[in-house]
Amino acid sequence: MAEGLGDRLTQLEQAVRRAADLITRLKAERATLDKRVAEQARELDDLRSRAGASAEERAELARLRQERKEVLAQVDSILKELDKLEAP
Repeated sequence: MAEGLGDRLTQLEQAVRRAADLITRLKAERATLDKRVAEQARELDDLRSRAGASAEERAELARLRQERKEVLAQVDSILKELDKLEAP
């Protein structure tokens, strides 16, 4: 009976050691994953920032194109007026 109890205690001790090793590995994996999540969050913030800047740049480009159209229309109007003045 003492032998059986000793065997069971040895098995229990081994199981506890395996569980402790597993917990240690899982903690290390969690730390690694926490780092990766933090890196991914920083990358996401960077991409969102770039997307916002890109949207602002597109709006600025659209504004500049509209301004260019208006300036071209004014130049065309001025040229037509000059043509009228030069006509005999």
